[in-house]
Amino acid sequence: MKGLMETQVEIPHLHGVDSPPARAEPAESAILPPCGWQAINVRELWQFRELIYFLVWRDVKVRYKQTLLGVAWTVLQPAMMMVVFTLFFNRAAGFKDDEVAYPVFVLCGLLPWTFFSAGLVGAGNSVVGSERLITKVYFPRLAMPFAAVGSALFDFVLAFGLLLVVMLVYQVPPSWSVLLTPIILIALALAAAGFGTLLAALNVAYRDVRYVIPFLVQLWIFATPAVYMPVAATSTTDWLDTLLAVNPLNGLVGAFRSAVLGREIDWAAFVMSSVGVTVVFLVGCLYFRRVEDSFADSI
Repeated sequence: MKGLMETQVEIPHLHGVDSPPARAEPAESAILPPCGWQAINVRELWQFRELIYFLVWRDVKVRYKQTLLGVAWTVLQPAMMMVVFTLFFNRAAGFKDDEVAYPVFVLCGLLPWTFFSAGLVGAGNSVVGSERLITKVYFPRLAMPFAAVGSALFDFVLAFGLLLVVMLVYQVPPSWSVLLTPIILIALALAAAGFGTLLAALNVAYRDVRYVIPFLVQLWIFATPAVYMPVAATSTTDWLDTLLAVNPLNGLVGAFRSAVLGREIDWAAFVMSSVGVTVVFLVGCLYFRRVEDSFADSI
């Protein structure tokens, strides 16, 4: 518009007042899930230790909820198996132990085996059975198979009281070597967690695994003669001794029975079995960690 003049106004600088700095562009960060082989995050598992405790308690409550006998089943199951093995292997097949009564002998093998098999089955089905929890909340997925083994440990502690009662009935005093049973129990827990964790990861991808697990447990108990057969009957040929050495449960169950009855423990077989189950535990956990990121999508 005519008549308007452009004027320049000089704004005086105020001393002591700094001009605001130029705004920097915000840095972009992307949160990506880890991929590939991952180490076992022990620190994270320790931070979620209370969750593992509540998962154990949940499994115990769900297992015996709305049952007539409740927790008494933890004692009745090994007791009934003891009776069956005594009738078929002691009376029919003629298996016997020269030092203790056969019911005590077989129950000393059934307790560690029952703990292992219950932990294996529970851990193998733990991920598939927690579908809603996995798809909604983040937590270390290894907590689920570990909690399943923990609930099996609860049953073992109660069933161990049955063993003490049976030993009292047959006048078999426990030896000081019974104090070694917690060490053997750790090896059994590693075996259950290792095999169970591996099966849990495979169960997500291949649902046939859930049908294989019960059959595997039934076959495995007969492939572990230390559960029901004296040592003299299992050492017949060299190839059979080699085959039994490959089965880690044979050495662990035999070591548990020897510790309870005060016999000499075959430390070579126990160490070999412990090393084997430790390797299985590491392999199972590492494979579980490798595929756990796809659980929410596959389950």
